[in-house]
Amino acid sequence: MENPKCRLCSSNLVNTFVDLGTSPLANSYLASEQLNETEPFYPLHVYVCNSCFLVQIPEIQTPEQIFSDYAYFSSYSESWLNHAKAYVEKMIETYNIDESCQVIEIASNDGYLLQYFKEKGIPVLGIEPAKNVAVVAQAAGIPTITRFFGETTAKNLVAEGYQADLLLGNNVLAHVPNLNDFIRGLKIALKPHGIITMEFPHLYCLMAENQFDTIYHEHFSYFSFLSVERAFSTQGLRIFDVERLPTHGGSLRIHAVHTENNTRKTSERLEALRNLEIREGFDRIETYTPFSTRVKVVKRSLLEFLVKAMKEGKTVAGYGAPAKGNTLLNYSGIRTDLLDYTVDRSPHKQGLYLPGTHIPIYHPDRIEETKPDYLLILPWNLKEEIMEQMSHIRRWGGKFVVGIPEVMVLP
Repeated sequence: MENPKCRLCSSNLVNTFVDLGTSPLANSYLASEQLNETEPFYPLHVYVCNSCFLVQIPEIQTPEQIFSDYAYFSSYSESWLNHAKAYVEKMIETYNIDESCQVIEIASNDGYLLQYFKEKGIPVLGIEPAKNVAVVAQAAGIPTITRFFGETTAKNLVAEGYQADLLLGNNVLAHVPNLNDFIRGLKIALKPHGIITMEFPHLYCLMAENQFDTIYHEHFSYFSFLSVERAFSTQGLRIFDVERLPTHGGSLRIHAVHTENNTRKTSERLEALRNLEIREGFDRIETYTPFSTRVKVVKRSLLEFLVKAMKEGKTVAGYGAPAKGNTLLNYSGIRTDLLDYTVDRSPHKQGLYLPGTHIPIYHPDRIEETKPDYLLILPWNLKEEIMEQMSHIRRWGGKFVVGIPEVMVLP
């Protein structure tokens, strides 16, 4: 079998980062009538390129198959809405974004972020490939185009009179199989003195905190700063600043301009992060080898905890139905024999079943009805928010648990 090619530099991919077996698409939730149908599973084999050090999975399914109808709606997380609002305030202040500017967001979801620019009278445009999600944004008065973004879409936008003073994308860069085409599109859609910001989970944190559950088929690439800087520079864009954020277990927000734009000086914190990754060996292939062993330890520990709870007659329910939870549960082989059910605030997931594991998803009220001994928080990046919302489980002695970066019963 021919080796897959690196999506950034076209080198052969021969080095395994981690092999998580086979798994269904992480957002392919099931209705009850689908439970007895054949469910497709795909290899979840992650490679690291020995030339550019981009961590990636080969394209198993096309973006059209994955994202044209999507189950994730950003507006159901209060902490994420707060994050979006703070971002808008910061961009307005830092880059003087006002009513004369055009803001374009790629993968704008249900308008969760653009609504805050719109409230201030700033022209906005969302680009969202999932039709079911775009409809929600359009109903809220957020102008939204249903397209996949890349060079062709960018050229069409310019022809239609759209070019960005601020071009942004939160948690979209990882979802792009044709990375070079996407970044070429960014350059085309950006005004000569415009600013690009992109947020994405930081590979440094993924490795340090054993966050292997953030790996799934919808995430094609996993970026260090070194790899993303290379990706942008090869397409004529210069990253001049970077922020380290706590979101999604540790993310980066890069700030970029056209390479020929010399008005923005490279920040000291960018230089510091680049030097940190070089010191930590992110430009050496042997740095990536031990990760697979640490992943196996997490899996075994979680299974041991759940089996012990079952033997002691304890009940365990889940909180949340995120894509990351589906990776964790499928890789660990956890079904309803160890996790009774899970709950989720999103009505778009309630009444469905998790892919692969077929664990049912209920409204959060189910927790009060069944009073489980343990509540396994699957979106561990939101654990503080969830523990506050569900603090009432302590009335019957219920306890919160996370499986990442290791199994922990939380105080």
